Amino acid sequence: MGGSSRDPRDLGRLDEWDGVRAVVAGFGVSGFAAADNLAHLGARVTALDESATGKEDKARLLEVLGATVRLEPGATAVLPDDVDVVVTSPGWRPDAPLLAQARARGIPVWGEVELAWRLRHPHHQTPWLAVTGTNGKTTTVQMLDAILRAAGLRSVAVGNVGLPIVEAVMDPEPHDVLAVELSSFQLHYTDSMSAESAAVLNVAEDHLDWYSSMDDYAADKGRIYERAQRACVYNASDPVTERLVHEADVVEGARAIGFTLGMPGVGSLGVVEDILVDRAFIPERVSSAAELCTVSDLASPAPHFVANALAAAALARAHGVSQASVRDGLRSFVPDGHRIALVAQHDGVTWVDDSKATNPHAAQSSLQAYDPVVWVAGGLAKGARFEELVATVRHRLRGVVLLGRDRATIAAALSRHAPDVPVITVEGGETGADEGPMDRVVAAAAELARPGDTVLLAPGCASMDMFTGYAARGDAFAAAVRRRTGGSDEQH
Repeated sequence: MGGSSRDPRDLGRLDEWDGVRAVVAGFGVSGFAAADNLAHLGARVTALDESATGKEDKARLLEVLGATVRLEPGATAVLPDDVDVVVTSPGWRPDAPLLAQARARGIPVWGEVELAWRLRHPHHQTPWLAVTGTNGKTTTVQMLDAILRAAGLRSVAVGNVGLPIVEAVMDPEPHDVLAVELSSFQLHYTDSMSAESAAVLNVAEDHLDWYSSMDDYAADKGRIYERAQRACVYNASDPVTERLVHEADVVEGARAIGFTLGMPGVGSLGVVEDILVDRAFIPERVSSAAELCTVSDLASPAPHFVANALAAAALARAHGVSQASVRDGLRSFVPDGHRIALVAQHDGVTWVDDSKATNPHAAQSSLQAYDPVVWVAGGLAKGARFEELVATVRHRLRGVVLLGRDRATIAAALSRHAPDVPVITVEGGETGADEGPMDRVVAAAAELARPGDTVLLAPGCASMDMFTGYAARGDAFAAAVRRRTGGSDEQH
């Protein structure tokens, strides 16, 4: 420790933080929230970031509170001498120099999630319902929040989904419950969190530029189950999630609850003849199942969307929410843009934007919802492989249109595993200002599509080679489709 007489590990929401010297590493959304709240508690805060771009106003705000803010190249290279705790932003790798120096000096390193857990009010410790997974986290947390609100609870979706958790826990008016989205990066820096219930939706190859192995990545996902109080929700079709439950050290009495797109066993949620049912949270679960809603109640019948709904329902039911509230919440839920969003139906062809499918696992989930499908794919693959995806969905493919920097990686997988599927490659400058490539993509897809087909933008790749983000890519696709179809949408 840096010499303060106060150990921050002993402090909570109602304690005096005067004299505690806190370094906040990274000054994004969660970094600012951590620094702001620590300053309000009385800590001596130093906020560090390598860039000031877009952060100047918040820096001035913090400086008014007495914090030291350094936003410049080299600011994060050396940890200051007198430090009691480091709060890191989630994207920081553990081997970053600042964090490595903290560990070498025995200084605790927390994430914003860990800080938030420690700052809960001791007189109304709002329960956390936590969700992680490679894909589907945001949708599931938003579904869960909709269900909790339908039950009349004061809930808010927090964490990786938007509002920093520390802001929610410091709200003067306490919430009844929090729907918490957590990434593997956030979980890596979490040591004491004890969710009321937690879910891992799936574990697929991702972020291997950050982790040394898939096992390390999965282990960080599994940290969400540690100290779980009521339920550990896992995906019955993903054995990694079940293994993580078995390996977790949970509060005595916490239950393992599976979800499946098939017939559920006792203690699980699943689907029976297009009805989502609960065989986990009813007294007569050995002999019967409770109806939650129908697939047609959901905004999409896509299998991964139904799976997300089951996971959200399991967490809500573990919290004691009624069947009717689960149904009402799921009926009211509309997913964010660029998630299996219908763009148009024209001349018998359906055009769907799932630009949010930014890795192969997400793209595969999306493709399995449609048949036959013209697949629009490509972008920045981030080292991902497409062999398994293509081998799994090849019989659904009418054709494929490829664009983006790593389109050749997908083309190679198609030539090996789906050599008879026609592929059109669209060349285009790597710039978001050039609308031409997406118009050519849509024209190529229209050539391949037949009445009854779905043209699906599910790129399986990140977007930053050609666009500012997945939303900009989806917007460009939708605009090109509308230009092509004259804005026709038979759903209206």
